[in-house]
Amino acid sequence: MTGGSVAEEWTIESVSWDDERAVALRAAMDEEISPRYAEVYAGFDDETRAALDEDFAVDPATMVEVILVRDAGGVAVGHAALRRLGDELEVKRVFVAAPARGRGASHALMGELERLGRERGAARLILQTGNRQPEAIGLYEKLGYRAIDIYPPYVRFPASRCFEKVLAG
Repeated sequence: MTGGSVAEEWTIESVSWDDERAVALRAAMDEEISPRYAEVYAGFDDETRAALDEDFAVDPATMVEVILVRDAGGVAVGHAALRRLGDELEVKRVFVAAPARGRGASHALMGELERLGRERGAARLILQTGNRQPEAIGLYEKLGYRAIDIYPPYVRFPASRCFEKVLAG
């Protein structure tokens, strides 16, 4: 699979939520992204922080697809997932390790999620990101996602930015 504007071959692999490479990539994502929101999060009282923790928790049983993107050397450099959220399919935990950025890995991941969404009969994919992740917002907009109202369970977090992409048949 070729991704992005730079010609590079990527291999997409379906894995379980608890695949050790997937777990490591999600941990790297948390390590990079969490500090961006620490100040915002600290401004909430304990009750609100507890509610937000619940809102953002991911139940592995709701995951319908978990994919990794591997580079030419076979190293997993990116992660993304689809989860069932009510009647919708939601994009979750899109992350590409810093050394692989700018070479089309995120495009490969998102393209595969869209293909899987269509395969599952989804009319659209939805996603939530935050206002302190301009690179993510830019990626989604470049890929044709459009801003939508903040949807549950993210409505308590004012930094949320939500998007959708209608999937063509």
